[in-house]
Formats: sequence, structure tokens, C-alpha cells
Amino acid sequence: MSPAQGRPVVDGMTPQQYVEDKAARSGSSFYYAFLFVPLAKRQWLKAFYAFCREVDDVVDESLEPSVAAAKLAWWRGEVSAAFAGRPSHPVMQALQPQAAHYGVTEAHLQAVIAGCQMDLDQSRYLDYAGLQHYCDLVAGMVGEVTARVFGHSADATLAYAHRLGLALQLTNIIRDVGDDARRGRIYLPLSELKQFEVKPADLLMREPPWGYSPRFSALMRFQAGRAHRCYDEALALLPDADRQAQKVGLMMANIYRALLREIEADDFAVLHQRTSLTPLRKLWIGMLTHWRGR
Repeated sequence: MSPAQGRPVVDGMTPQQYVEDKAARSGSSFYYAFLFVPLAKRQWLKAFYAFCREVDDVVDESLEPSVAAAKLAWWRGEVSAAFAGRPSHPVMQALQPQAAHYGVTEAHLQAVIAGCQMDLDQSRYLDYAGLQHYCDLVAGMVGEVTARVFGHSADATLAYAHRLGLALQLTNIIRDVGDDARRGRIYLPLSELKQFEVKPADLLMREPPWGYSPRFSALMRFQAGRAHRCYDEALALLPDADRQAQKVGLMMANIYRALLREIEADDFAVLHQRTSLTPLRKLWIGMLTHWRGR
């Protein structure tokens, strides 16, 4: 739709062009999975993904917590205004018109913002229960929204989506242990660091051996085992009747699980480097999942 038809532009872009650019520049695995979604749903999912990136970037890119808190407060107000029919940000202008059609409510988006707020309010998690609550907001809710867009016939599919979101987020946490620690964040539960006799300071070592030890390897194998169980539990929850509709979620599961296995094969060398899959490999995994249906 052109600007002449009443849609605002940002730097010469329409709202849809803005979210397309945001999604493409991210290089996320979600971008490659979305290529297999019908156009109308793909455009909306890119808008939702752009929203998630916007609020996540508030926390990651703001040097002052007070500034980040103010920006998140602005986003909470923007989401409320958008669902009242008054979106002002291009992301919400692209997202809001079709949200009700997909069964997506203001509460879904506010939950994602609440998860980002947790990143401002705390940088450690005492136990897995606390970490799981955080993951349910920033990833489980994202899983539910995408599952609603793909289409579902049973509530079990939404439970599957939450569980898969947890598995994906646990994989992210394993991959980013070193990067997160350098930002002052430790997502691995402190009770489990204590259980495996790994000190938080070990995650911050800047020179070889970078904190690697048999204790660290054991801790990370424990984390990976839990993530694998979450993948298995998620797939067991998905009803056969919704498996075709949820194929893109299965692509994400296969891409992220391949990443987890790469990290395992490299003996969890996550303190000094960030393991990733090439775009071509992500696309190939997506294509295989599309052909096989699993």
C-alpha cells in the first residue's frame, strides 16, 4: 500500500517494508523458516518478529537501565493504543490490523514486553523454576502466537508451542553463555552452578582456558539434556491433526536442535565463541522438514 493511501513511511518505507527490513537484517533462523509460510501469514509473522526484535533491542542496546525502562513503558503504551485502534509505530501499524483474525491479543504482546522487563530487573536466576517463568514469557508466548497464526484445532497444540518455545530458549541460553556473561547476565540457574561446582566468575575468564573444566562440561551436558527433553516433550504434545499446520514450528525445532548438537559435538565451547549454523544449512534443514513433514 502506498503512502498516498494513508500508510505512514519511515525513511521512505511503508510499515510492511519496515518490518521486512527488520526481519531480513536479523539473520535469525525464524527468517528462513518463514519462507515456507503462505504470503499473508508470512507478512504478519514478520511484523510480529519485528515487534519482538524491537522490544528485545531496547534491553540489549540501551546502556542506561532507566532509559531502557522508559522505552519499554512506551512500548506497553503503544501496544495498548494499537489494540485500541491507534497504532503509531510502523511495526504496530503492520501487526495490529490482522491480530484479531489470528486470535492474538494485547495480553500476548504485553507478556513479551514483561519478559524483556525481567532482563532489566534481574541478571541472575536462583533456580530453574525462575528461569522457566522467564522463558515462558519471552519464548513460550512467542511460540503460542506463531502456533495461532499457523492454525490449530486443539489446545494441546498451544501447550506444544509453549514447550517448544522453552526448548528453543534453553538452546539459545546454552549457545550464549559466554556472550551473556560478558554482558553481566547469567541465565544458568545459580543452584545448578553450585551443584556442579562452577563459579559465576569461571564464565567470565578472558584468557585460555576460558573457564573450561570437566565441571563446566558436566554442567553444560546437564543443560543440554534438559533442552533435549523439552524438544521431545513438545513433539509428543503436538496432535497429529495439527502436524501439517505446524510444520514451520517443526522446522525451527530441527534447526535449533541441529545447533544444539553442534555445540555438544564441540564439547560446549561456548565461553569464547558463539556457535551458529550457516544460512544454507538452515535453509536445507527447513527444506528437509518441509518434504518429510517432521
